[in-house]
Formats: sequence, C-alpha cells, structure tokens
Amino acid sequence: MLKIAHHPIYHHPLKEGHRFPMIKYDLLPEQLIYEGTCSLDNFFEPEIPDNKHFFTVHEPDYFFDLLNITLDQKAARKIGFPLSEVLIEREMVIADGTMKASEFALKNGIAMNIAGGTHHAFSNRGEAFCMLNDQAVAAKYLQYKNLAKKVLIVDLDVHQGNGTAEIFANDNSVFTFSMHGKSNYPFIKESSDLDIALENDTKDDEFLSILKKTLPNLIESEQPDFIYYLCGVDVLAADKLGKLGMSLEGCKERDRFVLQTCFDTKIPVMCSMGGGYSKDVNIVVEAHANTFRLAQEIFY
Repeated sequence: MLKIAHHPIYHHPLKEGHRFPMIKYDLLPEQLIYEGTCSLDNFFEPEIPDNKHFFTVHEPDYFFDLLNITLDQKAARKIGFPLSEVLIEREMVIADGTMKASEFALKNGIAMNIAGGTHHAFSNRGEAFCMLNDQAVAAKYLQYKNLAKKVLIVDLDVHQGNGTAEIFANDNSVFTFSMHGKSNYPFIKESSDLDIALENDTKDDEFLSILKKTLPNLIESEQPDFIYYLCGVDVLAADKLGKLGMSLEGCKERDRFVLQTCFDTKIPVMCSMGGGYSKDVNIVVEAHANTFRLAQEIFY
C-alpha cells in the first residue's frame, strides 16, 4: 500500500501573504481521496521526532536557536516565515514524516510526503521557507540504522538544492543531483555533486531529454540503494516563482520517468513534494496529484 505522510499541523495562522503556499497541503489529500486515487488508509500522521536526528545534519547551536526562537533577526528574515513554536513544530514533523516514509519505501518500493523538500535548509541556517532539511535528515537516519549505504538525492525543483549540497559537500555516501533554473533563486549557488542549470523558458522536450540521458547514467555509476526524489512542480510555465516553461503533461512525464526508473531498477524511492506556486492553486494541486497517481499506477 502507498503510504503518505500528512499531518493536520498545517492548519496554523500565518500572515496573509504566506497563506497561499500552505493551502495545497490541505487541498492535495482532499483531491486524492475525492477522486479515489487514495483512501484514508494511505495516510499516516508523523510526530515530533527525537532531537538527536537533526544533529546528524544540523549544527546544535542553530537547531536550539531555532527551537527556542532565539535566532538573530537577520537569520530569521532569511527564512521568510514569521517564526513561531507551531511553525518549528511543523518543520520537525515534516522531517519525521520523511524518515518514516523512507522506511515504508524500503518495504513497499515507494512512499510520499505531502510536504517536505526543504532543500534550502543548510547545516547552520535556514533560507527561503526551509528550516530543517527533511531529506538530508532522513538520508542519515537510514544510514544510521544500516538500512541504506549509498543514497542518491534527485532534486528536480526549479530552485537549486543549495542547503542539501552544502550539507553533503564532504559526504561521499550521499550523491546530490540538482537540475534547476539557472537564473532562479538561489542566485549564488552551492556545488552539488552534479548540477544542471537550465536556461529560462526551458520546455518539456529539452528538460526531459536531459533528464532521460542523465538519471540512468547516474544510477549506473553511483549504484545507490535508496533514492530521494524532490518533485517540485514550480518547473511549470505558470509558476510565479519559476522561470522554466514546462507544461502539466511535461511535468507528469518527468515524474513518470523518475518513478518508472526507480521501479525498473528496484531502488526504493521516497518523494517529498517541494515547491509549487502557480497563481491558480488548482494547477498546483493537479500537478502534485499526478505524482501520486503515477506512484499508484507504476508501483501498485
């Protein structure tokens, strides 16, 4: 059974300008259940994990400043959200969801997190709505439990996974691959193990051609035994924070290729949803829903 991390902690007050990106976390499971792609049995509620899991990738001083909301104003501004205990709790729960979904993926081939993809969280700071790096924490969690040795992170969000790149810069047990918009945030990039920067308005054919040449070769050369897939839908032409030119169908084909490749190579994959900021929230929900539909189609 496809297992999906979701938690009602997303219902918390935010300033008006921050509410829109959060709506999709409620609408997406509602859509999946309404259309019959998923049932309530597919969903599980993560919890606040032990602090020790965060120390594998985040510096303790940063973590406790975050937890106690004692970050200096400059550091807090870079995160972008007004900090609160509920917001920090939400971020910790997201990481727990990704850790537990990783174990479900080992059993079932695939698992999902409705949220996650907090790839702008560095070892010692947060940026761009990301505070704790869920896939980084989960990767080290699997390795600590001897459930995976070599991990491949496939980050196809429109923004480079700069925090993830920094965290694993000197860790050969995790290979970071980011395919992103060249002129998108972050404007000063970190160095992933493999970065592919795309020009503005890159459309389906070019994006998919590059991906289909790259991913199989990476799997062949790196021989991962677990894959994290950050499947942000901010690659869409309609996205207000992205600069690429992909269609809904192209984005779906991107997901199909990644998931089918994982299925064919028998490598477990855990998916975090990442970004999606089209003006029409229905487009965002439809693009994310496609990922779940494909997971059911390919793996079940």
